[in-house]
Amino acid sequence: MAALPSEIRPGLSLSPRALYVEVAERLRQRIFRRELEPGSWIDELRIAEEYGISRTPLREALKVLAAEGLVTMKVRRGAYVTEVSTRDLTDVYHLLSLLESDAAGVVASRATDGQLRELQALHAELEAAAQPGQQDRERFFEINERFHMRLLEIADNRWRDQMVADLRKVMKLNRHNSLFKSGRIEESLQEHRAIMAALAARQPDAAALRMREHFSSGLEAAA
Repeated sequence: MAALPSEIRPGLSLSPRALYVEVAERLRQRIFRRELEPGSWIDELRIAEEYGISRTPLREALKVLAAEGLVTMKVRRGAYVTEVSTRDLTDVYHLLSLLESDAAGVVASRATDGQLRELQALHAELEAAAQPGQQDRERFFEINERFHMRLLEIADNRWRDQMVADLRKVMKLNRHNSLFKSGRIEESLQEHRAIMAALAARQPDAAALRMREHFSSGLEAAA
């Protein structure tokens, strides 16, 4: 659905979809980039002026982000970027471990050879991004997410995919804590090698176990 002309002033270039959806995506990315810090108040008036929109689509966008857990609405105080507690992280990683280990077992059992080659190609990209002297942390984590999401697509359960996508948005609020932990990229890469080995050997139980271990290590790094 195209943006309503009455909701936007000339000069702002937005894609032809519901205006609040576009605004939600822009704010989501600003939160992930830490331009809007966890715990910070979201100045609706300033952002509406910056985007050249009324506050109506902005408030609709904030409702979307609140439903995803990225924004917390406080009575008479407005919207704040969610702060993730240790309990929150533990719960999110626990659920991701259950869901993605199950998906890994399915992939080990049912994936075609071509699909396994796709995962191997993504793993090769991870190896390249982790090369000593050329290590690109942001790129590593971006490829890492692509690997996990492709594995889920291959496992082919849209309800699981939806739950994981929402949980990963919350996990990203704390990503930078694990991103800069010394040695974490090397550890993560070793864990991915073990996952790939189990997938290639078509061992569902081993693939599920290696994925659970991967999330257990990730939680340690993130906490």
